[in-house]
Amino acid sequence: MNTAPLHWPAEALWEALHPLLPGFSVEVLPEIDSTNSELTRRARAGQCDPVLLVAERQNAGRGRLGKPWHSGTGDALTFSLGLPLAPRDWSGLSLAVGLSLAESLHPRVAIKWPNDLWLDGTRKLCGILIETASSVGTGGAAGQRYCVIGAGMNIRPRANDGLATPPAWLQELDPALDAPAALARIAVPLVQTVLDFAHTGFAPLQPRYAARDLLRGREVTLSDGRHGLCEGVAADGALIVHTAAGREAITSAEVSVRPIPTAC
Repeated sequence: MNTAPLHWPAEALWEALHPLLPGFSVEVLPEIDSTNSELTRRARAGQCDPVLLVAERQNAGRGRLGKPWHSGTGDALTFSLGLPLAPRDWSGLSLAVGLSLAESLHPRVAIKWPNDLWLDGTRKLCGILIETASSVGTGGAAGQRYCVIGAGMNIRPRANDGLATPPAWLQELDPALDAPAALARIAVPLVQTVLDFAHTGFAPLQPRYAARDLLRGREVTLSDGRHGLCEGVAADGALIVHTAAGREAITSAEVSVRPIPTAC
């Protein structure tokens, strides 16, 4: 196992981002349970400054629906971006985040609605978990909440370990790309995308999302067992699926959508 120390671009990221986020800081921890959990705890204790929290190792990471996600040092990039946010409409934020990450990484990276990045349409590269932790104090804008945007991205090969979807990793695309280099590539565009989303919502991003949409034009199976043809996403980020009942907009955060494998 590679035990060489990781050299994080914390100062460079702070210099690039603090003009956009007053009070911004970058923290890198050797190990923590979950970066999302830590920022949620801080927000509930009244710490609502913008921060990029990176963990070299997570021992109790969480995915969507509470699924566990573990990572060893250097095997994955695990981080959370926490910031006060007051978008006009929260709908589509996970899609905007996924789009930013995919565009920063590689043309072969696609977005699987609502919050995963896949490589070559067959294997999961990254998961995204977005939570709102608490309302920001009276000095914040109306409707402002502390938003925690977490991502776990495979950097090096990992075992399948019974995963429903086989894993992919970034070093398939570039063997020299380690976790710090990946963070340097994605962090600034991610913050810019989130701030733009707060002002304009998802609609302006819809055409770019369509170019990365893994499910568009494919037969999919919904978590309740129904099947249908995915027609893409709407301007509010809803997944449009044509089922036996007709054209439906899927919006629930509890919906799991898996593409039906295509015949070889």
